Amino acid sequence: MRIMATGLLLLMAAIFLTARHFLPAYPGLSYLIAFSEAAMVGGLADWFAVTALFRRPLGLPIPHTAIIPEKKNRIADSMATFLQANFLTPEVVARRMRAFNLARAAGDFLIAPGSGENSRIRTGAGALLADILESLDPDRLGNQVKAGLKSQLDRIEVSPLLGQALQAAIADKRHLPLIESLIRWTGVALEQNEELVRSMVRQRANALVRWTGLDERLANSVVDGLYKMLAEILINPQHPLRLKLEEGLEKFAHDLSHDPAMQAKVERMKREITDNPAVGKWWEGVWERMRLAMIDVARNPNGALPDHLGGSLAELGHALRDDERLQSQINRFARRTAVGLTTRHGGKIVQLVSETVRRWNGRTISDRIEGAVGRDLQFIRINGTLVGGLVGLTIHILDQLL
Repeated sequence: MRIMATGLLLLMAAIFLTARHFLPAYPGLSYLIAFSEAAMVGGLADWFAVTALFRRPLGLPIPHTAIIPEKKNRIADSMATFLQANFLTPEVVARRMRAFNLARAAGDFLIAPGSGENSRIRTGAGALLADILESLDPDRLGNQVKAGLKSQLDRIEVSPLLGQALQAAIADKRHLPLIESLIRWTGVALEQNEELVRSMVRQRANALVRWTGLDERLANSVVDGLYKMLAEILINPQHPLRLKLEEGLEKFAHDLSHDPAMQAKVERMKREITDNPAVGKWWEGVWERMRLAMIDVARNPNGALPDHLGGSLAELGHALRDDERLQSQINRFARRTAVGLTTRHGGKIVQLVSETVRRWNGRTISDRIEGAVGRDLQFIRINGTLVGGLVGLTIHILDQLL
């Protein structure tokens, strides 16, 4: 395409020289001269514009040329800012999390057959235990047990337990499926917002890029680059962004165990859940089922408890599935956790992107963008040559008529 564009320019020069030579004998060639002369101007102007984006034309230190190599650092910062502003913001993460009902999914899982755990209670004093349990007032005992359980939960610091569990999961590599799911979710979010990404890139392109028609190609290149980066993160366990994400997860686990501010947030969310009337109502039902199950087992040591425990779990599943208020609290907790991770560690991810682009030399980034845009750069030169010629011919015709 470069040869074609340059050849067209040379053809216009040849036509111009030939027409000038035969003009005295053929006055009508003035129209061809006007066309070829203006075509050369248009072709040279667009060659200069295209070349000025990536390098200095003819190596001359002309101001405002070699735009991409000279503005490499600003491009890196703009890409990082774009990622952070459109993908790693609390608003975007919260909006995506609202579409996922975690509590309902957990409820459906608990309701599913086979979700109960096998367990058997054996006791040598079954009759005595059964008599004691039957003699107690179920409602009063249920309220006392519920209050005692809430009191115990209030005294237990959940955050360190979660932090230790997360640290153990990381040590055993059980966090990797979560990271891969997050990467795939990011890919789905990008796919659903491709037009927004392209629109943002086009809006942020400078006037010269929009004038030359490169903004659409640049937007496509950015989208393709993001898809490629996500694919590389997914398949390469040692990818820098993936390592940075794992580092953020380790930092989150550490904060759960040692950061007072994070622990305070978790405790506040825990109190919101335990104060929910639906949770109390569910626990009363669970306790009554447990009491009846214990009586049954005590009366019949050979009886099985799994059905009762499975029923209790199914009751919890129904509560999670049907109680919109309980769903809202649990989903809000999950959403706040995701937003907190984004707020704390999103900046580190985009910083890595910015630093990576900054480390590229000017020639590397120019070659990558020029290669991504490809043939269209030379079509700009070809179109400039032809359009310039038509404009010159039109001006010559109007000059002859007027």
